[in-house]
Formats: sequence, C-alpha cells, structure tokens
Amino acid sequence: MSPKIRLQRFGSKADSPVGVPAAVEGPASAETPSPADTVVPETPGLADTAAPAGPESPAPITVVDGLGRLAVYKRAVLSWVAEDGYPVNVDVEIEVKPDEGTVRFGEPAGFHVAPGTRVAITGSHIRPLPDGGFDERRHLTAWGAASARPRGRFAVNVARVWAWDEGDLPLPAAYERGLKKARRYFEALSVERGVRIRPRMSKRLLLFRATRAPFLSATFAPVLLGLAVAARVGVFDAVTAVITVVAASAVHLGLNVANDVFDTLQGADDANATPTKFSGGSRVLQNTLVTIREMSMLAIGCYAVAAILGIVLLVMRGSPALVAIAALGFFISMAYTMPPFKLVYRGLGEISTAIGFGPVMLLGAYVVQSRGSLTLEALLVSIPVALLVAMILYVNEIPDRAGDAQAGKRTLPVRWSKAAVVGGFDVAAAGSFASVAVSVAAGVLPIPTLLALLAIPLALRVHGGLVRFYDNPYALMSTMGANIQLHMNVSLLLFVGYVLTIADQSFFSRRPFLW
Repeated sequence: MSPKIRLQRFGSKADSPVGVPAAVEGPASAETPSPADTVVPETPGLADTAAPAGPESPAPITVVDGLGRLAVYKRAVLSWVAEDGYPVNVDVEIEVKPDEGTVRFGEPAGFHVAPGTRVAITGSHIRPLPDGGFDERRHLTAWGAASARPRGRFAVNVARVWAWDEGDLPLPAAYERGLKKARRYFEALSVERGVRIRPRMSKRLLLFRATRAPFLSATFAPVLLGLAVAARVGVFDAVTAVITVVAASAVHLGLNVANDVFDTLQGADDANATPTKFSGGSRVLQNTLVTIREMSMLAIGCYAVAAILGIVLLVMRGSPALVAIAALGFFISMAYTMPPFKLVYRGLGEISTAIGFGPVMLLGAYVVQSRGSLTLEALLVSIPVALLVAMILYVNEIPDRAGDAQAGKRTLPVRWSKAAVVGGFDVAAAGSFASVAVSVAAGVLPIPTLLALLAIPLALRVHGGLVRFYDNPYALMSTMGANIQLHMNVSLLLFVGYVLTIADQSFFSRRPFLW
C-alpha cells in the first residue's frame, strides 16, 4: 500500500512584520518538544524524556506565559496524529485565552479532529535579511487535548508549552542543548528496532569533518617555511620535502581526532553548549555520526601513517637531531589532551601548540633537508609562526570557557579575566611582528621577510573583535576567522619573502639579500 499524503498549509502574511509568510517548523508529531529533536521524527511508544537544562538553557516558561506569547499569532500550525496513524500539520486560525489556559480553533476544512485528540499548536516567526540569512526567529508550541465546542469549534486545554527565542538562546546553542535527548532517542530506537540507528553523512564529508582538515594550514605554514629556509642555503630535495609535508599533516590530523576522543571521554565537548565552526571540536561524536572506537581507530591510523613516513625519512635523511625533534613532536601531540599529561587542561595548551607548530615542525622540515644541521635563522623564523598559531588556540578557547571550566579544563581564558586575555593576545601579536623586525635588523632574516608587517592591520582587527564580542560566541566567529587569517597571512608573507630572496640569489647571485 502506498503511503497517504497529507496536505500541509503553512503560515500567513499576518504573522510576519516584513510581509512574507512566517516560516513554521511544524513538529512531526504532537509530542515533538523542540527543533533540536526533529532530526528524526518521534516514534510512538518511545519515552518523551526531556534533556536536563544546560548552562545556556533559558528559564522555564509557564503555561500562562507561553499562551501570552502565542496570543500574538492570529494563525498557527495545528498538528495531530489522525485516526489512521498518519501525522497531520495544517494551518488554522486561533484564538488564545491565556487566563483560561485554552486555545480555540475551528476544525480545518477537509480534516477531522476527533474529540479528545492530543494536539500541538505551533506559532513561529522569522525575518529574512536583505543580504541573506535570517534573524528574529521565535517558535512556541502548546500541547493539550482538544475538546469539541458548538459549530465545529474546538478548545485545547493546554497542559504544557515549549518556547524558543534566539534573542534568549542562539539557534546553535539550542541545537546543542538537545543533543543528549537526541542521543537517547537514537539509543531507544536502536533497541526497539534491534539494529543500530544513527545519523548518516557521506564518508568523504565525514572524514573531512572528523579530522578538521581545514586547520592543516597550521601545519603547512611551518613546514613550507622550513623548506624555504633550507632552499635559501642551497639544500633541498623534492622527494623528502613531499614526504615531510604528508607526514606532518598525518600527525596533525591524528592530533585533531585524538583531541576529540579525549575531550569527549573527559566531558569537555559534551559540556560545551556554544561550539562554533572554529571551536568546540568537530562534534561528530556529539552528533553520533561516529563512535568512540571508530574515532580512536582513525587517530591510530593517522599516527601510523606518520610513523611509517617518519621511519622512511630517518632511513633517507636520518640524524640525531631529526630523531630528537620527531620524538618531541610525538610527545606533545599525544600529551596534549591524553591523561595523565593533559597539557591543555593545565593551561599549557598555548605553549605546547607554539612549540609543536612552530620550532618542532619548522626545524624538523629544515633538518630533513640539511641532514641534521641546525641554524639560528630557522629558529628565529619559527617564532612569529609559533606565537600566532598559539593565538589560534587561545582565541578559539574563549567561547568554550564555560564548558571547559565545567569539565575541569583550565585553559588560559578560563583562568584569566577578559582584560588579561585580550592583553595576552596583544603581547603575542606584537611579539610576532617585533621578532621579524629584530631578526631582519640583526641580519639573520632576509629583508623581504619584512613583508610580514603588512598584516599588522589584521591583528588590530582581531583586537577590536575581542574587545567587542568577547562574551558573544557567535558574534566572535568573524574575529576567530580573522585570527586564523592573521596566522596564514604572516606565514604566507614570510614565505613570499623567502621566495623573493631565493629568486634574487639564483638570478643575481647576491648574498646576503640587500634590497
């Protein structure tokens, strides 16, 4: 038998201040409690257990208050499960009586509502923005049993209400607050069906998201600079250079995945109610897209690839210096979130990140090319890269500080005041630019690396964003993005400086570079 299709009519111009139909998120059944739970429709027979309120949860709303909010809507979506078992969502005109605790409506044409049926009445509002996107999103649902009245009218004695207003709780936070209940739903559904059920995503996209591949720029910057410094002094091998880039990338991806595993096991990511696209982890575990075991195997796989390539490099270009640098990098990667070290939980995340994605990677790439020799130039050029990559972690920890504090993750933004955190960024950013200028003045770095100073306005932009949006995780996202660009731009400008230097030395044979 083919499934029946039920007519759905949504919204009206009367509900929207900008003259467009209000977007109504009609629940899949009369018991759907929130937008966060509509990943999969409610299944009759499963317990409707509410998720415990998190740190970002709005204050509970009474039936009287909820009906007062619902009264601003002249029309709403009526939802119920029909006698044949199919859910129905239909637009109706409503009359709200907050003092009586009731909502009245007429039986929709072409549909039958049996007296005593449990129904949901949903009013919602959304405003499209001229340049795309939306704001002023509000949603309220009232539940109760419908009793028949004369002339085809019904009255619903409202038993409970649920409301969301993004002015009180941003949509991403509302979504995150519903994850625990969503996971319980999938677990109960899996038990009922006898097979594991969870959300799905294409394997390529899931791998991309689980490994947080876009953050590989933090690896490419020091490795490519290390290779550039080596090329400047006349030692460069293309094969080992490619192997170095791939091995370093594998370590970084393994680190990202392992961090998600340990942060989840220790409760930090679950306690984070305000993750952003730059902070809070990949969320693939929180969204039950993968299991802890699958993530663990992925981390082990990444580290295995890095280890094999590392052995290849040791065979091809081995040296005591390379062994020491590789061992230090591996330790930092594992100890970052893994017990008992948990460096980031002890406020040492920025230092370990600066060392790992600064001197360790840059000197490691250089040492592979030089067969073990080290230079002051390679160390000095790693300083601005190290300081600014540490600032990526530092700024990204700001919106996570409430959840981190709850999980015992004592990062610097958890420990410090706003003024101290902003001042810490200013010192690190100023130090990165000063290190370039001083190194050039001392004749160690080539003059074209002063191009890095062109990124100073971007650092000022990040400073301004921190001051303005420190306590607003979602407004801070543009600042976090600008902070990542700051690291990338400085690294790219340093690399361009070295390319210009190498070109000058190759074509004009000038040493040192004297522009």
